[in-house]
Amino acid sequence: MAQMNVSIPEALKAWVESRVAEGRYSSSSDYIRDLVRRDQEAEAVKAREIARLRAAWDDGLASGEPEPMPEDWADDVIARGRARLDGARREV
Repeated sequence: MAQMNVSIPEALKAWVESRVAEGRYSSSSDYIRDLVRRDQEAEAVKAREIARLRAAWDDGLASGEPEPMPEDWADDVIARGRARLDGARREV
């Protein structure tokens, strides 16, 4: 396994040592490996989400010209939401 020497402030060193002392990790190296692994996973999720959003954007652009919204569309959405909320309150 490759080795790496990393300098961190004393407060972060204490934090790492506390995580190891809690028994959650067998060593500071184990903790750092877990952090890096989680960061890799988070970046992969982010990349997939960006790709999904770009595809949705492209689909929207390819769908044609936008259709104008009726002036009272917001009022209609609010009214339907209130009706759903009133129905849910009656069920409780």
